Formats: sequence, structure tokens, C-alpha cells
Amino acid sequence: MKAKALRRILNLWPPFLFAGIHVETLDDYRHARVKLKLAWYNRNYVRVHFGGSLFSMTDPFWMIMVLKCLGDDYVVWDQAGEIRFVSPGREDVFAEFHVDDAVLDEIRAATAGGEKCLRWFETEVRTASGEVVAVVRKQLYVRRKRR
Repeated sequence: MKAKALRRILNLWPPFLFAGIHVETLDDYRHARVKLKLAWYNRNYVRVHFGGSLFSMTDPFWMIMVLKCLGDDYVVWDQAGEIRFVSPGREDVFAEFHVDDAVLDEIRAATAGGEKCLRWFETEVRTASGEVVAVVRKQLYVRRKRR
């Protein structure tokens, strides 16, 4: 599936659509930018971004992007995830994801002999002015498929 088509599907996917999450860009599975709009339906008790929505806006991207960049010879799964709240989210927030060739080469080298690779990826959720609202870490499990 082309990245542009997946972007459209994700923007209509109910967990994103009804949480106010919008995938602004998804370029060749190498870069993505996601926006979470602050609205009455995704605020918590103290009127800031609901933590579950902050985590959700980052959830599928590292796995999908690394899987698509490595290709069909690899198995890629989310192994673990964690979020650290830095400051209250009182406005729209954004998350960006970049998959570099160096990271892909590192994973290929680590899995060349059939071993699994567990690698952490980190994403900062920021306001338009650059204030960090949360830091989300995802650990991916990657292994070459067995023949």
C-alpha cells in the first residue's frame, strides 16, 4: 500500500477520527507528522490533553514505518511502550517521526544471523511553538523471517 493511501485510511480510522488525530504527512514511510487537535471531547478533567490520546497519536507509526522500510523479509512488532508527561497540553500538539538509513542498517546488521533486535524509538509531542508536552518511547521487536 502506498503511504498516501495509508494516510487517508488512518485519517478515517475511528480511533484517530474520533480522538481528533490527523495524519498531516506520511512520506514514503520515512517521515510522518501527526496532529492532535485539542477539543472538548479529548480533554481530561483539568481541561488539558487526555494522556491516552497523546499516546494514541504516536502508537502505530514506528512499527508501520520500520516494517515498510525493511520490507517483507522482516517481522516487526511493538514490544513495549511508555509515555512521560512533561507539561500540560493546552493547545493542538504535533508528533514527527523520521526513519533514517543508519537505523535501518543497524537493525539489518543486528538481525542478519536470524537474531531478534529490540530497539527503542523516541518521539516528542510538541506544541506549534515547540514546547514539549510528552515524550513517547516505543520498543520494536524485529527479526528476519525464517525461510
